[in-house]
Amino acid sequence: MDKKDHIAFAQIAAAFTAALAVARPTEGATAPNPVVGCAVLNAAGDILTVAAHPGAGAPHAEALALAQLAQMDVSDQAHTLVVTLEPCNHHGRTGPCSAAILAAGIRCVWYGLPDPNPLAQGGAAHLRASGVRVFGLTESPGGGPLLAQVRRQLAPFLTRVQSARPFVTVKQALDPSGSMIPPPGQKTFTGPRALAFAHGLRRRADAIITGSGTVLADRPEFTIRHVPDFAGKSRPLVILDRRGRVDAEYLAAAHARGFRPRLVQDLEQALRDLAQEGCNEVLVEAGPLLTESLRRSGLWDDWALIQKGAGPQGDDLITVTARDGQKETI
Repeated sequence: MDKKDHIAFAQIAAAFTAALAVARPTEGATAPNPVVGCAVLNAAGDILTVAAHPGAGAPHAEALALAQLAQMDVSDQAHTLVVTLEPCNHHGRTGPCSAAILAAGIRCVWYGLPDPNPLAQGGAAHLRASGVRVFGLTESPGGGPLLAQVRRQLAPFLTRVQSARPFVTVKQALDPSGSMIPPPGQKTFTGPRALAFAHGLRRRADAIITGSGTVLADRPEFTIRHVPDFAGKSRPLVILDRRGRVDAEYLAAAHARGFRPRLVQDLEQALRDLAQEGCNEVLVEAGPLLTESLRRSGLWDDWALIQKGAGPQGDDLITVTARDGQKETI
């Protein structure tokens, strides 16, 4: 494959790693679009530039990277384009990336995953038909580890498109006794590192889901304070409230904080509605009853568990478990 490609796969892998890294800060900013990173290489396999799609209505990662090359006056050096998701092939808010790639004279394209969106897919076939050499990580014997990283970054978008519901992350914090209930007068019992992690989950989420019990007990604000939020982002605040217990005062205050609050009675229907609104990922921050109900239902994708004082140095232990059983310690 290296001879056919003219660029060693190790260099292609480095470009994918760079594309994933440049896209990471945009996780949570792009809905309903996917998080996508791109790198452009010269014929020697050196990375000329990297770019990430900043959000809906803005240029896609490929178009942005090609525009950066023009600004740098090195467009004539562009040879291979590496992108985490198949280039789009349709006219939406922006033009098709496949057309931009052809116009730039790119000779070879590597992409991570095929686009599952039937409105946008087909870019790889169009580029091949136009004479560009196109390769996917799914076709590469050495692409497994990279493919896993690409799938993880794209998981919220893939879940929404393929399952008609957002990617669901549940955050659960436990004290040393196994309780989720903070001490009287406090709203949390976790330390600064765990708080920054939890607020990073909020930042990444396109909506917050909680239960009426949590609202009545704690009057939580659900604002993002320990990490910077995306400017201008407004999230639905979905409250499961089958008995109509949440008061109008709380809803008005949530609206004033920038949320779009709503009361729902059916969680699965609420998830379908959020997907139709373009939410790629939701974060569940709820009390023991709703949290346990979600665990039993299997209606979750990532379970973020914070255990107070359970770390090796007596600090908080943070573990993220995927639905397939894979675990990551943060």
